[in-house]
Amino acid sequence: MWKKQKNGVEEEEETLDDRISHLPDALLVQILSLLPTRDAVKSCVVSKRWRYLWTSIYNFLFIDGNYNNVENFISFVDHVLTHSTCSKIKKFQVDFHHRDWEFDSKISQWLGFAVEKKVEDVVLHSCLFAYNLSYELPLSMYTCSSLITLNLSCWVFDKALTIAWNSLKSLKLDSTELEDDYIVKLLSSCPALETMELSFCEGCRRLEITSSNLKRLTLKNRLYFSFGGDESLEIFAPHIQHLDISGDLGELKCRLVDVSSLVIASLTFSMRCITDYLEEDDIEEDSCYDYHQDIRNLILDYLEKLSYATELIIGGWFAQAVFMMKLEGVMLPELRCKCLTLKLHVSEHNLYGIASLLHTSPLLESLNIHIESQFNDSSSCQLELSYLAEVDYINWPSWIPNTVFPNLKNVKIVGCLRECLKDWSESGFCKLFELSKFLLKNAVALQKLVIVAKRRKCCDCSESCVSRHLSQLAKKLLDTPRSSKNSVIIYQEFS
Repeated sequence: MWKKQKNGVEEEEETLDDRISHLPDALLVQILSLLPTRDAVKSCVVSKRWRYLWTSIYNFLFIDGNYNNVENFISFVDHVLTHSTCSKIKKFQVDFHHRDWEFDSKISQWLGFAVEKKVEDVVLHSCLFAYNLSYELPLSMYTCSSLITLNLSCWVFDKALTIAWNSLKSLKLDSTELEDDYIVKLLSSCPALETMELSFCEGCRRLEITSSNLKRLTLKNRLYFSFGGDESLEIFAPHIQHLDISGDLGELKCRLVDVSSLVIASLTFSMRCITDYLEEDDIEEDSCYDYHQDIRNLILDYLEKLSYATELIIGGWFAQAVFMMKLEGVMLPELRCKCLTLKLHVSEHNLYGIASLLHTSPLLESLNIHIESQFNDSSSCQLELSYLAEVDYINWPSWIPNTVFPNLKNVKIVGCLRECLKDWSESGFCKLFELSKFLLKNAVALQKLVIVAKRRKCCDCSESCVSRHLSQLAKKLLDTPRSSKNSVIIYQEFS
């Protein structure tokens, strides 16, 4: 603190000292280890004390996209690893962005260094769209006993080599060819594995997980490239507790054989008709109907297999499909979930789909509705449009008569974070109000209905598009009769 004179009055001001340099070396190394390695090395110019601090970092992140040629990138990585004095590597990550660079021998050398340093986490990212570019996993990685997490994209395994990842707990594979027998071999070599994520992996037709340790399975995008084919991926995972499936349902046809231990399931599908992928001359008369019928049977099978999960997270297209099934008189299985999260745009057919899902969930205690933009949904084909047109002739009270939610205690409606609601139709707002009013009327144990606007000002339209709609909804609901006199309506707004 120092004093200065201003208009004859002494005032105190605080001088900014280089406080970070007063921290102990161990803490400074910890801070540098959180930075991209290129930035950590640049810290050597700060002062004499900082000159060699970077040599002790234990996290390494190398990004070849920061360099104009492969020679400079290789030279930098070699320099860093040569001067490294750390006794153990926590994380080793290399991001490859250039398709035409080849340094397979160097990759083997770098990963060999990481294995010698007892590396725990390895992340090797390659260009996701370069399917013709793949690297072969170095020999030293197959028996890395210290490995805890492994994240690979565009890498291939030598199937003749034995894998021994006894400490591995998390495995993520992206754009990798996996045959059924090799998946079995891979899983048997990871006895401690707890979570696995597969994305854009081709070749497998049956995913059999018998380990009782593996509790979480995530499947993203396509697992094979055969849109509209008869093939499907069978999932046999009797001990899995958390299942997350996302992507185009027409391409990612997962059939649940045994998921009897599921606690949490997330199904966030997009959907495009088979006619979107075919030339007009190649479209057979009944191909569209048969395709949609297969998809609906698949969804019905999902609901039956997931009926005992206590928490469900469902994407917007799912509710639309449920609405169309109910139009055909399909009986939905009773769901035992206690927490249901719906991520969707608000429309009439989704409103009826939500109501149908609620009608089959008598044990439901918490309902979360995350409003998303309709822009994210794929365009509907003529068959879907003919179903959706039926909504004009449906009487709301007759859709699910005498519905009471005896256990529903909490409802939360959240305005979307990314999408602009400036052009949200009055019809969409009315449907959300109608659904909320329906819940207030029929949830006899309701305690709280919370409406949340996560942002005050939209980054797209620079207006308060989200808060304007949701605050208006809260005001209207305050004047709505409620079945539970103890229920409260709360509006929250964040900047």
